[in-house]
Amino acid sequence: MTIVQKYGGTSVGTLDRLRNVARRVAARAAEGEQIAVVVSAMGKTTDDLLSLARAVNPRPPRRETDLLMATGEMVSSALLTMALVEMGCPSVALTGAQAGVFTDDTFGRARIRGIDTWRMEEEFAQGHVVVVAGFQGQSPQGDYATLGRGGSDTSAVALGAALRAKQVEIYTDVQGIYTSDPRIEPNARCLKDIASEEMLEAAQQGAGVMHPRAVELGLLYEIPILVASSQAEFGSGNGTLIRGKVEMEPENRVRTIALDRDVASVTLRHIPDRPGIASQLFGPLADAGVSVDTIVQNASELQLTDLTFTVTKDDWERTQEISRPLAGELGAADVLFDHDLVKVSLIGTGMQSGPGYAATMFRSLSDAGINIELITTSEIRITCLVRADRGEEAVRVLHSAFALDQEI
Repeated sequence: MTIVQKYGGTSVGTLDRLRNVARRVAARAAEGEQIAVVVSAMGKTTDDLLSLARAVNPRPPRRETDLLMATGEMVSSALLTMALVEMGCPSVALTGAQAGVFTDDTFGRARIRGIDTWRMEEEFAQGHVVVVAGFQGQSPQGDYATLGRGGSDTSAVALGAALRAKQVEIYTDVQGIYTSDPRIEPNARCLKDIASEEMLEAAQQGAGVMHPRAVELGLLYEIPILVASSQAEFGSGNGTLIRGKVEMEPENRVRTIALDRDVASVTLRHIPDRPGIASQLFGPLADAGVSVDTIVQNASELQLTDLTFTVTKDDWERTQEISRPLAGELGAADVLFDHDLVKVSLIGTGMQSGPGYAATMFRSLSDAGINIELITTSEIRITCLVRADRGEEAVRVLHSAFALDQEI
């Protein structure tokens, strides 16, 4: 059976850490495992490369930016392979293209369209550990295309699906998935496991350990994903297993609290409440590549309504450029922009059918004097938008209110 491992930038950030990863991989390979290793760029390499690009051209072409960005993971894969070979572990380094990862041509945030595993299977047959440069693939034109933020996670899970791996292991600088960010809440508890749907919601709502696209692939192809520290010994029982179903904690269905700082909102005030308004607004945004998250429309009064939606801060300027003229065309009385917000989300399967979760959340925030700007829900999530300067406090208040530091 095949195992796919992924090591993040901090795990290979120095030569000492990279050698530590090599020792871990070599030990697993010695046990007879067939291993594919996906690596990120070392440390801050990606940021440094992007800074170089912008120093040459403030708005560098996306195709050439991807060509530059892809080199960071190539360096990591080549060096790790060299370390493995020096330890007597037969290995080969492959770029994303050489590993058979094919993408579309959306440079900077390409999507994987398919994976041809023939080269990797050939290397496995020769007894090699295969070290793949993550975060990248080959576009239909043969160009390098990068997968965007969290791309190495996505590479690992996609390869796991293509290779029919029994498990994908994501090694990082944290112990696993916590009940909240331990940098915000010191009493946060590392979870032994979490349902794939819960993890997907958490990732979409700002939990930075896993990228949503990677979790989504794991859910789609039913691949268990272990998230653990690259410093912990394998088999130590540490880490969090993301899988289809987990044992429920009936007394408390809240599993984790996510904080998303990458939020900006747009409100169109007093727009005519008639069919087609939403299409006229969100169609141009979609055409411009802007991804809209939360959408809330108030009840109509005098055939007028307010419509609020959120976008990421990366799309903030483009959204303003599109929304201002559209607001006038749609007959809005005013358009308001706000980027001083964060999203705080309770996540857990069964919350919707269990009484009191929303009431406890709202009461706890009210008692702390934290005003709720907007509320949205799903089957396993309750999200509140609050002012940015109260976001971390809101996480701590809710973590205490739901006693998430206590394992039931």
